[in-house]
Amino acid sequence: MSETGTTRSRARSLTIVTLAYIVAVAVAALWLWQGPGTGLLWLDTLIADVLATLVVFAFSRRWHNSSFYDAYWSVIPPLLLFYWWWRGDAGVDQVHCWLVAVVVVLWAVRLTGNWVYGFPGLHHEDWRYAMFRERGGRWEFVVDLVAIHLIPTVQVFLGMLPVYVAVTRPGPGVTWLMWVAFVVGVAAVLLELVADVQMHRFVAQRRPGEVMDRGLWSWSRHPNYFGECAFWFSLALFGVAAAPAQWWWLFVGVVAMVAMFLGASIPMMEQRSLARRPDYADVIAEVSRFVPRPPRPTP
Repeated sequence: MSETGTTRSRARSLTIVTLAYIVAVAVAALWLWQGPGTGLLWLDTLIADVLATLVVFAFSRRWHNSSFYDAYWSVIPPLLLFYWWWRGDAGVDQVHCWLVAVVVVLWAVRLTGNWVYGFPGLHHEDWRYAMFRERGGRWEFVVDLVAIHLIPTVQVFLGMLPVYVAVTRPGPGVTWLMWVAFVVGVAAVLLELVADVQMHRFVAQRRPGEVMDRGLWSWSRHPNYFGECAFWFSLALFGVAAAPAQWWWLFVGVVAMVAMFLGASIPMMEQRSLARRPDYADVIAEVSRFVPRPPRPTP
């Protein structure tokens, strides 16, 4: 395909994905407006979130591409935040709300923008999705619905519950912790942005078989994932700052995120990298797996 044809195909694909998200958000909004309320704001929004996910799932099945879901991870959290803020108690600390909103919006813009930048079109699907469905065999429909769509939606919702607490609970909370959460959140987004830029430059210039071991990637094999977990940790801190007595459950979302990255995403990525680039074994021997630190000296 010519470069012009590829550009047109990518633009058409982005239009279709955008349409899917518009329909999904419209269905969720219709439920929140006209659906039977549960009396619990968080539960109403969870149901709306699941309904929107089902819409995205329907589009992914129609186009045989589960990568329709990819941007859902970063598009929905700001919508949840602003809806909760709008419906929250009038006595909520507005400075607290603005600080958490800045962090979530910065994160969402960066992650969604990075997805758009790297999105080649609907002819391409994340290799992990195809692998999951293949392993599912005759249950591939269930695997696609539950593992690829619904579980990530619930996981992100859990990660956003501290935000729900932060923007709906009245009271001054712990001011100093609120500012710590803000600094951690902005730093996490900045770390992810720098890691993205460094990786994009590397991919544009790399030689066949070359592995990434420079910049932030010389301190951590997955600095983007570390930054992602740090972002969700900052949201938990915002929740604790708003409701210190609730600290014992506000880190559930962070724990789920870390478990996913360390237990599933990173092992799959590293197995694939070793299969495609044998020199990646040297990176494993020298560079921290997750938490950034100076590389180990070569023997």
